[in-house]
Amino acid sequence: MTEIEIGRGKRGRRAYSFDDIAIVPSRRTRDPEEVSTAWQIDAYRFEMPVIAAPMDSVASPSTVIELGRRGGLGVLNLEGLWTRYEDPEPLLAEIAELDPDAATARMQQIYDEPIKPDLITARLAEIRAAGVTVAGALSPPRTKQLWKTVVDAGVDIFVIRGTTVSAEHVSSQIEPLNLKQFIYELDVPVVVGGCATYQAALHLMRTGAAGVMVGFGGGAAHTTRSVLGVAVPMASAVADVAAARRDYLDESGGRYVHVIADGSVGRSGDLAKAVACGADAVMLGSPLARAQEAPGHGFHWGLEAHHGELPRGARVEVGTIGTLEEILFGPSRRSDGTMNLVGALRRAMATTGYTDLKEFQRIEVVVQ
Repeated sequence: MTEIEIGRGKRGRRAYSFDDIAIVPSRRTRDPEEVSTAWQIDAYRFEMPVIAAPMDSVASPSTVIELGRRGGLGVLNLEGLWTRYEDPEPLLAEIAELDPDAATARMQQIYDEPIKPDLITARLAEIRAAGVTVAGALSPPRTKQLWKTVVDAGVDIFVIRGTTVSAEHVSSQIEPLNLKQFIYELDVPVVVGGCATYQAALHLMRTGAAGVMVGFGGGAAHTTRSVLGVAVPMASAVADVAAARRDYLDESGGRYVHVIADGSVGRSGDLAKAVACGADAVMLGSPLARAQEAPGHGFHWGLEAHHGELPRGARVEVGTIGTLEEILFGPSRRSDGTMNLVGALRRAMATTGYTDLKEFQRIEVVVQ
């Protein structure tokens, strides 16, 4: 690929964000009713490629259940307020009322409460009792401590999510999580990430992961780019990881690893472009935080926002624009791509003549 000279001592590859590309219609069109947005990971089938991000402003037990009943997948943050407090609702309301200058410090105090394993069990049991797919997320350090509690609680899909997750973490202080051994010994499918490069994704796929999440530092509530200088434009990142999936499919003799775009998907057009670049599904944060049912009360934040030593996120106000049903399926009262996300994806697929997501991954895109 063409590299650009940044200076005499450094060259860089040009990368593209979703805003930099556009989908090109083909010679055929279809009726939206004839399009399927379903996808499947392991034994679990979902009617739409939407995953609720494991963030306290997005996913509570009730919103996870509601999304599951509508054909999506909700992932509960097992390091969040729901596993630290019996009743986190007053604290969620307090966070929404905090002065911006005091928000980070107060959130650090709130999240200093220890995680309680019995609450992990209780929250996952509540989701399971509702009859939807049970998914919970831990960071790599917490996975070593709490994985048995999560598995014993009956999780269906285990998510290991961090700003960046590698298959070769090096530490002289502690014994790092051996992803390959961990996944091999686990009886449930594991989704792991984030990553943003071909090589990192290929290594994660070789651990046996069922899915790989693409992206870090690009979400609406992240300041990773400002704090660490780390970011990769998502269109290029998804396309690179999709290429790793293709090559791993050949290398492994047919094992398909799902690619999940995680970050920088704020509008329905971004969702369509993510699939067009090769994603099987998209993890959404801020779009779902705008729902009336969202636990963030119109605000949005992630784990990085209250890191005890180096916060790499912020509590941002996203507002409330409608119900979860309206945001996902309409009817939309806005023309900015923030409502009827699945309907827009379905229409984008129909406009370009594709009937399912895997076909739509082959659509032509152009750089604007």
